[in-house]
Amino acid sequence: MSTLKILSGGAMKSLMVEASPLFERQSGIEVETKFALTSVLQKEIEAGAAFDIALLPRPELDALAKMGKIAAGSQTDITRSAVGFAVRAGAPKPDIGTVAALKRALLAARTIGYSDGPSGAYIAALLQRLGIAEAVRSKTRLTSRPVAEIVAEGEAEVGMQQIVAILSVKGAELVGPLPSELQNIIVYAAALAAGSQNAAAAWAFIGFMGKPEVVDLIRAKGMEPG
Repeated sequence: MSTLKILSGGAMKSLMVEASPLFERQSGIEVETKFALTSVLQKEIEAGAAFDIALLPRPELDALAKMGKIAAGSQTDITRSAVGFAVRAGAPKPDIGTVAALKRALLAARTIGYSDGPSGAYIAALLQRLGIAEAVRSKTRLTSRPVAEIVAEGEAEVGMQQIVAILSVKGAELVGPLPSELQNIIVYAAALAAGSQNAAAAWAFIGFMGKPEVVDLIRAKGMEPG
């Protein structure tokens, strides 16, 4: 059995741990996936890491393609992921249905968690956009772990991250997506390593990610197919 090496952003873990075994059974190709922060994987790829497929936000993949680290033109959109708002399981769910309501909820929260991954950069800019960055600075909690984990553990009273990364954490609950005016859709795409020696298997996997059974999984994880 050949082995397909995949480098994947952590937000895709809950999808990949279910989709990969399906692909292995249908194709006879073993999948070996490393999950890490996008920023970490990006640096590893730039430094010459060995892999067959990178599954990362589209802007980062496009940048790697320009550097010659990704096979140009191989980028294929897989999922579209929105940012959501989480609280600890059983805690009251604040109103976040409007921009004004979200702002009130953030100002009222004792602590606010967000990621140092792609969605976290957006949240930092969002707090500036809402005009409350200084007011909440002392109560923000930045984490390399899934934000919902520190919400579940009580380190942060509320948290914001991609919905896919919230739904998979026990002890945390999704309040809902951020208001549409403030929403940030992160597109995750798959692409082949430049000069991949396993291109046929890699393309087979990318094609498999568009099959109906995987699309059902994508939607069950709180995302939409790419």
